[in-house]
Amino acid sequence: MDKHLKFVEEQRIKRTMENLEKNNMEAYYVEDEKEALEKVKEFIKEGDTVAVGGSQTLFEIGIIDFLRNGKFNFLDRYKENLKAEDVKDIYRKSFFADAYFVSSNAVTESGELYNVDGTGNRVAAMLYGPDKVIVIVGVNKIVKDLNEAIERKKRIAGPANNKRLSTETPCTKIGMCVDCKNETRICNDYVLIKRQRNKGRIKVIIVGKELGY
Repeated sequence: MDKHLKFVEEQRIKRTMENLEKNNMEAYYVEDEKEALEKVKEFIKEGDTVAVGGSQTLFEIGIIDFLRNGKFNFLDRYKENLKAEDVKDIYRKSFFADAYFVSSNAVTESGELYNVDGTGNRVAAMLYGPDKVIVIVGVNKIVKDLNEAIERKKRIAGPANNKRLSTETPCTKIGMCVDCKNETRICNDYVLIKRQRNKGRIKVIIVGKELGY
């Protein structure tokens, strides 16, 4: 990256991290996926109950495999051959996890987390329940403000996630949100976390790479 563009990017990340801290969320920066995985290890210990929200980023970093292979009580929503009632049970038990891993659809420079869910289990656990919420985002998720966060969800995260999940919603055909009424739509619960009451409960790891949607 050009050194002048790099300076602009660094200042944007710094500004975002400072504002996350002001909003009672811990903020960390790592260069790549490997460093992100090492940072994660600082927040959990053997025997912890851990869970994850739906996230492409977590797969790209290797978090899912790490939790599966570690000595944790992993509430694995991605385990093969789970029935609908099994998944529902995992969602509910996740509220009692020691640590809950997610990404975020967008992080504003003013230190806010913006997320849109289909079922609501992910945003619900981010708001309340797990002792720690560890949010991992690539630099591509940083936006200027709420308006940009909303647009990012409509034009990037929403269509890409619907395509990944094969929902057959209109955005999977045209590549942008049209606020459809499709029964399989995954954009139902819109949540903005402006601040965390319990200081440090939410920990945001910003990775210097483009990750997820």
